[in-house]
Amino acid sequence: MEIILIKDVENLGFKDDVVTVKNGYGRNYLIPQGYAVIATPSAKKQLAETLRQRAHKEAQIVAEANAMAEAIKAVELRIVAKAGKTGKLFGAVTTADLAEELSKLGHLVDKKFIQVAGGTVKALGKYTAKVRLHREVIASLEFEVVAEAE
Repeated sequence: MEIILIKDVENLGFKDDVVTVKNGYGRNYLIPQGYAVIATPSAKKQLAETLRQRAHKEAQIVAEANAMAEAIKAVELRIVAKAGKTGKLFGAVTTADLAEELSKLGHLVDKKFIQVAGGTVKALGKYTAKVRLHREVIASLEFEVVAEAE
Protein backbone atom coordinates (compact mmCIF):
# COMPACT_ATOMS: atom_id res chain seq x y z
CA MET A 1 0.00 0.00 0.00
CA GLU A 2 1.35 3.41 -0.96
CA ILE A 3 0.84 6.28 1.46
CA ILE A 4 1.89 9.92 1.76
CA LEU A 5 3.29 10.85 5.16
CA ILE A 6 1.74 13.91 6.80
CA LYS A 7 4.24 13.92 9.70
CA ASP A 8 7.75 12.58 10.22
CA VAL A 9 7.62 8.93 11.30
CA GLU A 10 10.78 7.51 12.87
CA ASN A 11 12.36 4.67 10.86
CA LEU A 12 9.86 5.15 8.02
CA GLY A 13 10.24 8.57 6.44
CA PHE A 14 9.75 12.29 6.59
CA LYS A 15 6.77 14.54 5.97
CA ASP A 16 5.60 14.49 2.32
CA ASP A 17 7.44 11.26 1.47
CA VAL A 18 5.59 8.64 -0.56
CA VAL A 19 6.33 5.27 1.03
CA THR A 20 5.11 1.71 0.66
CA VAL A 21 3.95 -0.06 3.83
CA LYS A 22 1.99 -3.17 4.65
CA ASN A 23 -1.79 -2.74 4.47
CA GLY A 24 -2.40 -3.34 8.17
CA TYR A 25 0.25 -0.84 9.30
CA GLY A 26 -1.15 1.82 6.99
CA ARG A 27 -4.86 1.28 7.58
CA ASN A 28 -4.76 0.42 11.30
CA TYR A 29 -2.07 2.76 12.59
CA LEU A 30 -0.69 5.45 10.26
CA ILE A 31 -3.94 6.72 8.74
CA PRO A 32 -6.09 6.69 11.95
CA GLN A 33 -3.31 8.37 13.96
CA GLY A 34 -3.07 11.16 11.39
CA TYR A 35 0.46 10.29 10.24
CA ALA A 36 -0.45 9.51 6.62
CA VAL A 37 -3.04 9.52 3.83
CA ILE A 38 -3.57 7.03 1.02
CA ALA A 39 -1.52 7.94 -2.06
CA THR A 40 -4.25 8.25 -4.68
CA PRO A 41 -3.35 9.75 -8.07
CA SER A 42 -5.03 13.05 -7.14
CA ALA A 43 -3.21 13.15 -3.77
CA LYS A 44 0.10 12.58 -5.58
CA LYS A 45 -0.63 15.45 -8.00
CA GLN A 46 -1.50 17.73 -5.10
CA LEU A 47 1.70 16.71 -3.29
CA ALA A 48 3.81 17.42 -6.39
CA GLU A 49 2.31 20.90 -6.70
CA THR A 50 2.83 21.60 -2.99
CA LEU A 51 6.47 20.48 -3.19
CA ARG A 52 7.06 22.63 -6.25
CA GLN A 53 5.70 25.71 -4.48
CA ARG A 54 7.62 24.94 -1.29
CA ALA A 55 11.03 24.43 -2.98
CA HIS A 56 12.16 28.03 -2.38
CA LYS A 57 11.14 27.99 1.28
CA GLU A 58 12.81 24.61 1.71
CA ALA A 59 16.16 25.99 0.50
CA GLN A 60 15.94 28.75 3.11
CA ILE A 61 15.08 26.23 5.87
CA VAL A 62 18.06 24.04 4.91
CA ALA A 63 20.36 27.09 5.01
CA GLU A 64 19.11 27.95 8.51
CA ALA A 65 19.60 24.34 9.62
CA ASN A 66 23.17 24.36 8.25
CA ALA A 67 23.90 27.56 10.16
CA MET A 68 22.53 26.02 13.35
CA ALA A 69 24.59 22.86 12.72
CA GLU A 70 27.78 24.94 12.52
CA ALA A 71 26.82 26.69 15.78
CA ILE A 72 26.17 23.35 17.51
CA LYS A 73 29.51 21.93 16.30
CA ALA A 74 31.27 24.90 17.93
CA VAL A 75 29.58 24.32 21.31
CA GLU A 76 31.71 22.89 24.10
CA LEU A 77 29.11 21.15 26.22
CA ARG A 78 29.94 19.96 29.76
CA ILE A 79 27.32 18.06 31.69
CA VAL A 80 27.78 17.81 35.45
CA ALA A 81 26.47 14.60 37.01
CA LYS A 82 26.83 12.72 40.27
CA ALA A 83 29.34 9.91 39.97
CA GLY A 84 31.03 7.33 42.14
CA LYS A 85 34.76 7.02 42.75
CA THR A 86 35.12 4.60 39.84
CA GLY A 87 33.64 7.08 37.35
CA LYS A 88 30.28 5.37 37.06
CA LEU A 89 27.28 7.72 37.12
CA PHE A 90 24.43 7.52 39.60
CA GLY A 91 21.77 7.31 36.90
CA ALA A 92 22.46 8.28 33.29
CA VAL A 93 22.82 11.27 31.00
CA THR A 94 19.92 11.19 28.55
CA THR A 95 18.97 13.03 25.39
CA ALA A 96 16.63 15.15 27.51
CA ASP A 97 19.63 16.37 29.51
CA LEU A 98 21.47 17.23 26.30
CA ALA A 99 18.43 19.09 24.91
CA GLU A 100 18.11 21.04 28.18
CA GLU A 101 21.80 22.05 28.16
CA LEU A 102 21.56 23.10 24.51
CA SER A 103 18.46 25.20 25.24
CA LYS A 104 20.38 26.99 28.01
CA LEU A 105 22.91 27.97 25.33
CA GLY A 106 20.14 29.19 22.99
CA HIS A 107 19.88 26.18 20.66
CA LEU A 108 16.33 24.80 20.81
CA VAL A 109 16.43 21.13 19.81
CA ASP A 110 13.81 18.51 20.63
CA LYS A 111 15.19 15.52 22.55
CA LYS A 112 13.77 13.04 20.05
CA PHE A 113 16.09 14.45 17.36
CA ILE A 114 19.22 13.70 19.41
CA GLN A 115 20.94 10.30 19.28
CA VAL A 116 23.89 9.45 21.50
CA ALA A 117 26.46 7.12 19.96
CA GLY A 118 26.37 3.88 21.95
CA GLY A 119 22.99 4.52 23.57
CA THR A 120 22.83 5.92 27.09
CA VAL A 121 25.72 7.53 28.92
CA LYS A 122 26.47 5.88 32.27
CA ALA A 123 30.10 6.86 32.88
CA LEU A 124 32.30 9.94 32.96
CA GLY A 125 34.11 10.87 29.77
CA LYS A 126 33.77 12.40 26.32
CA TYR A 127 30.96 11.37 24.00
CA THR A 128 29.49 12.20 20.61
CA ALA A 129 25.84 12.70 19.73
CA LYS A 130 24.07 13.25 16.41
CA VAL A 131 21.52 16.06 16.26
CA ARG A 132 19.06 15.92 13.35
CA LEU A 133 18.07 19.49 12.51
CA HIS A 134 16.47 18.73 9.14
CA ARG A 135 16.03 15.65 6.98
CA GLU A 136 19.23 16.63 5.12
CA VAL A 137 21.20 18.21 8.00
CA ILE A 138 22.71 16.23 10.87
CA ALA A 139 25.13 17.92 13.25
CA SER A 140 27.72 16.21 15.39
CA LEU A 141 27.74 17.30 19.04
CA GLU A 142 30.78 16.63 21.22
CA PHE A 143 30.08 16.68 24.97
CA GLU A 144 31.84 15.75 28.16
CA VAL A 145 30.34 14.29 31.31
CA VAL A 146 32.18 15.48 34.43
CA ALA A 147 31.74 14.59 38.09
CA GLU A 148 29.85 16.93 40.38
CA ALA A 149 32.12 18.60 42.94
CA GLU A 150 31.44 17.54 46.50
